[in-house]
Amino acid sequence: MKRTSRVLMGCVALLALGAVLATGCSSGGGRITIGGSTTVQPLSEVWAEAYMAKHGDVEVAVQGGGSSAGVKGAAEGVLDIGAASREVKADELADWPDLKVVRIAADGVAICVHPGRNIDDLTLDEIQAIYMAGSNDEWTVISREEGSGTREVFEEKVMRGEKIAARAEFLPSNGAVKQKLATTENGIAYISLGYVDSSVKPLSVNGVACNEGTVLDGSYPVMRYLNYITKGEAKGIVKEFVDFALSSEGQGMVEAEGYIPLQ
Repeated sequence: MKRTSRVLMGCVALLALGAVLATGCSSGGGRITIGGSTTVQPLSEVWAEAYMAKHGDVEVAVQGGGSSAGVKGAAEGVLDIGAASREVKADELADWPDLKVVRIAADGVAICVHPGRNIDDLTLDEIQAIYMAGSNDEWTVISREEGSGTREVFEEKVMRGEKIAARAEFLPSNGAVKQKLATTENGIAYISLGYVDSSVKPLSVNGVACNEGTVLDGSYPVMRYLNYITKGEAKGIVKEFVDFALSSEGQGMVEAEGYIPLQ
């Protein structure tokens, strides 16, 4: 081999090494796909941005679709990580026994009205009755569609076996629900605490406000954990990403996004 060729190859190797050192270490680079819960989606997006900044050879693609889609996508290998804002169901674990679930954050399901509504508190029974009756002259009832983890938590903890009336508006995401409620003066809706801002008004439930303290101590009655799901134990860059989400840096981002960190 000519000396010039050896020099050229050496330069290429040094450049490649420099790129790795500049962007951080990872397990050989690659692509991670995450999908499912729209509650978890904003967290996944901020984690993805921060992780890719440290690992320039890894691409992290994030999408929504709902918790049920997240569980199924992980189980069928369509997603590297499924996101769910509810617990994985017994029948899902029976169908896909190799699913592994990792809690990544806690969250409250906030019962909200339009900011102009002169009401601050409802009981669980009152909320249940409103959703059983559906939309009328007093309330425009806004709910999530089937397959939503947020809806399933609401049904379990608020509806308690009763059905949400067909006379309601069913929307596909937390963002869509918040946007609709912000422009509906007599509206009522439920959304993740992480989505609550000045465009909607969160209510106390049974006299208890929805915040980090009341969710963690169990006094707020509509809470849940947010989960990542993988097919089998996470490995390689997928495990590195999950570990990053659970790290002190990752959990700091949970709090910054309005959710509740585990640490």
